[in-house]
Amino acid sequence: MIGSNSLPRTPGSGTVIGAELLTAIRPVEPGQALRSVPGLFIRDEEGFGLRPNVGVRGLNPTRSSKVLLLEDGVPFTIAPYGDNATYYHPPIERFDRIEVLKGSGQIRYGPQTIGAVVNYLTPQLSGRSRAHLTATTGSRDYLNLAGRGEAAIGSGALAVDLLRKQGSGARENVGSRLTDLGVKLALPISHDQTVTWRASYYAERSRTTYSGLTESEFATGPRQNPFRNDSMLLDRWATSIAHQVVLTDRLSVTTTGYGYLVSRDWWRQSSNSGQRPNDASDPKCGGMANLSTDCGNEGRLRDYAVWGVEPRLKFQYQLGSVPVLADLGFRIHGERQDRRQVNGDSPNAREGNPIVGVNAGIKEDNFRANLAYSAFLQQRFQIGRLGLTPGLRAEHVRFRRTNRLATNAPTGDAGLTTIIPGFGFTWLPIDPLTVFAGVHRGFSPPRTEDRIDNAGQTVELAAEQSWNYEIGLRGSLGGGGTIEATFFRLDFSNQIIPASLAGGAGAALTNAGATRHAGLELAATLDLDRRSPRVPAEVRLAYTYLPTARYEGDRYAYLGTTERDGIGKVFAGPDAAGSRARIRVTDNRLPYAPVHVFSAAIAAAPRAGSRLRLEVVGNTMMFGDAANTAIRSADGQQGPIAGHAIWNATVTQRVARFDADLLLSARNLFDRIYVVDRTRGILPGMPRTISVGASRDF
Repeated sequence: MIGSNSLPRTPGSGTVIGAELLTAIRPVEPGQALRSVPGLFIRDEEGFGLRPNVGVRGLNPTRSSKVLLLEDGVPFTIAPYGDNATYYHPPIERFDRIEVLKGSGQIRYGPQTIGAVVNYLTPQLSGRSRAHLTATTGSRDYLNLAGRGEAAIGSGALAVDLLRKQGSGARENVGSRLTDLGVKLALPISHDQTVTWRASYYAERSRTTYSGLTESEFATGPRQNPFRNDSMLLDRWATSIAHQVVLTDRLSVTTTGYGYLVSRDWWRQSSNSGQRPNDASDPKCGGMANLSTDCGNEGRLRDYAVWGVEPRLKFQYQLGSVPVLADLGFRIHGERQDRRQVNGDSPNAREGNPIVGVNAGIKEDNFRANLAYSAFLQQRFQIGRLGLTPGLRAEHVRFRRTNRLATNAPTGDAGLTTIIPGFGFTWLPIDPLTVFAGVHRGFSPPRTEDRIDNAGQTVELAAEQSWNYEIGLRGSLGGGGTIEATFFRLDFSNQIIPASLAGGAGAALTNAGATRHAGLELAATLDLDRRSPRVPAEVRLAYTYLPTARYEGDRYAYLGTTERDGIGKVFAGPDAAGSRARIRVTDNRLPYAPVHVFSAAIAAAPRAGSRLRLEVVGNTMMFGDAANTAIRSADGQQGPIAGHAIWNATVTQRVARFDADLLLSARNLFDRIYVVDRTRGILPGMPRTISVGASRDF
């Protein structure tokens, strides 16, 4: 499906968010669009979706680490093999189509094949000279200026996108300024060859913190943020070039080369872990009392370089009387990480501690690298209305880590090889209906830092692996309606979770063993206008029912430093140090896996040129820790998270005289205060924000 219109024959569940729906939603951040996809759970963070947290079918959503994110088919996370954490996400305004693939078709893409593939597509070039401008402003200092220009260049076409977006986040002392520039050039070389070049630059300047709130802080002021001096500085330069050649009417080859550089400096403090200002390196700091005066900070300084080359072949052939469509691809992908931690001596410090001595202010200086080779073959055998799609993917990853801060700079090397099979089935009993089923191996490689420790020793941390099953149907209801319903089940032989439930400093990962996820997804649309011209409206529904999301086998986890038993679980005793309680979590529910997740919207056109869209999104209660703690901990990191339902509204009006559209939108219409995360303390959801704007084509 990725980059094509072949959804009816896609071997597994899939969703396409087209330009019309994106225009209706008018998303400020990616989560507003992705919430219309069943099976996805979007967890807020700072309010603008700069670092989206996307969970799939009960998988932990933190940093979207179990999702493969692509832009025009090219991965864009900071380090897809060595550190698949979404600290960068391109602005949603850049795209006019989003494809989400959750079934066995994932094995054509990698390395993540556990949760979903999300592919964001930029607009196709038309070759005509045109431009589009949008200006929006609103509450919480929101400003969004976006422009796109397109022109013919000889026989080719060029498009330039420019965006400036800024505003305050969900809490005090949180805000961001973004600048994004994108260029896309398509040049036909001959009647059967085309070259497409893309380049982009992204700059983020944010005041954003690492810590959430404690219970007492949240009770005093749920939107407060004492860490007013924290900042995130991120720059990303990227380019890619794709050459496509159609050799025959049955064979085409597309070769894509890509590369990007990322610089990310996050200067921060923390109130709810062993990090500054609560560690021994701050003798002058009395904790929160003089947080903004004498307490030091940490500079988490990261530089990444990523590159890859991937040729893909599509070819058709006959196996007897059976037509076969085959996809074959190879890829070599490289990553380099330079990671430093520099401790500053004040909350505003942006350099290391000036104490005399070698590396006095440097607490980490690591070099990490990955080199990955992968290949896949997937074939669709079309036997009348029956499609059979077997496939196979192979991944080989090399890990390297050097601790440049230690004497003799110890270096470790490790490797990992895996085979990822998949099989999909489609059947079209009648033209508007497709029945599909599939099974595939889920695979997610460990991070470099979790495979090799700081002394250069190999850690026996296996890759995450699962068997993913699904069966469902999709099609037209007639009269303007569509439906997709999918039963799914994920059986993990090994799922990796933090060894410490609280996360934060020292939260090493561990092989967590078996988990099981099972449930139902439902997506439906109903165009009432086609059924009755008197009711010019459209209804959309996305719903996920996840009754099963549990730990299996003889399972234990650490609960931190406070021994308590929220719902009658059995303690297995303290660890060797005697400071942490170990709890049996077998049959507990996985954290951040609500039973019900829903999104419903109705869009109406009460008169010509106007459109009103009302939406409700939300989820039921979920647990914030593996112990399913019922009593909220004082640090805010453990305990239940109440369910919520948030209403959003959008009104657009076409002004024909000026060939323009006017916009009025509201997020969290009733200004509800709700909790979205406890990973490092309590984070509130975005407050009510109102914005107005205008857009025009030229």
